[in-house]
Amino acid sequence: MSAVQALPRARRRGRLLALNIASALAGLGVWWLWSATAENVPTPAEVAKRMGELFADGTLEADILASLQRVLIGFALGCAVAIPVGFLMGWYATARAVFEPWVQFFRTVPPLALIPLVVVLLGIGEEPKIFVIYVAAFLSCVIATFQGVVDVDKTLINAARVLGAPTRTIFARVVVPASMPYILVGMRVGLGSAWGTLVAAELVAAQEGLGYRMQNAQIYVDRPTIFAALICIGVLGLLMDRVLLLVERRATSWQERR
Repeated sequence: MSAVQALPRARRRGRLLALNIASALAGLGVWWLWSATAENVPTPAEVAKRMGELFADGTLEADILASLQRVLIGFALGCAVAIPVGFLMGWYATARAVFEPWVQFFRTVPPLALIPLVVVLLGIGEEPKIFVIYVAAFLSCVIATFQGVVDVDKTLINAARVLGAPTRTIFARVVVPASMPYILVGMRVGLGSAWGTLVAAELVAAQEGLGYRMQNAQIYVDRPTIFAALICIGVLGLLMDRVLLLVERRATSWQERR
């Protein structure tokens, strides 16, 4: 890329970063106004003070690590299973006939609705919490992977066959790269579902975690702690999403972008 081409791109990134910062400051301003007009809403300063106290005694750090571990394990397991299953469903009609009815069935069942059954089957340890997060991530990722394989341009596949490429090569060199944008979008959606399921999952006999901290704060009407936990969940989810977005841009750099 020449210096002439890089300059407009750098300016555009700087402008977008400025808009991000302005949006965050505007959000803080709205929060200040909300807390000034609503009696039960803590101010940003009160929440920041509470976060500092929770960090100082190690409570918030332990909660973040516990929640992050559950989300990462459940999300990683969900994607690790969903991607091969999605490829099988998209590439083989027999596998699609076997798996698709079950996938579509469980898509209509919210992962949170599985908690009572999972507790009965797996107990009240870490397994049920991780399992419901796994289900949430799996369902989002498997559909995206399946759709990515189905939507691969048939012209590319036929051209590879005309050139004498075997099926294995077509799958590895054509189908997988063409499906990658779908897979990574599905992973981002699955990550959001994993964090969205976390709070309810941590209500199952947890002793630490951001969801548990929010539930415990609700009992004592500790509003700053509730806000602090919400902010931590949002920030962690945003950072993880940015990492996946960076991976997506690197893995799909061949795509034209606007």
